Amino acid sequence: MAKQRTGAITDAEPITTAVRRAIQESGMTRYRIHKATGIDQAALTRFMHGTTGLSTATLDKLAPVLGLQLIVKPQSQRKAK
Repeated sequence: MAKQRTGAITDAEPITTAVRRAIQESGMTRYRIHKATGIDQAALTRFMHGTTGLSTATLDKLAPVLGLQLIVKPQSQRKAK
C-alpha cells in the first residue's frame, strides 16, 4: 500500500486531475496498479489519456492503493471566496 498522500485538491482542480496526478506520482506501472486493484489496464490507459472517466467503484479500489483519501467538509467549514 502507498503512504497517505497529503497533497490537497484545490477548488479549481477537478478530482480526475488529482487522481491522474496521483497515479503519475505513485511511480507504479499500470500493470502493478491492475494487479493490486483488478482494474483493467486499458481502462487505466483511457482514463490517463482523458478519454473516459472512472466509476466510483473503481475509485474505491484505486484510492487505498495510491494512498488517497477524500475528505468532505461541510459547507460551513469551507473558506469563503
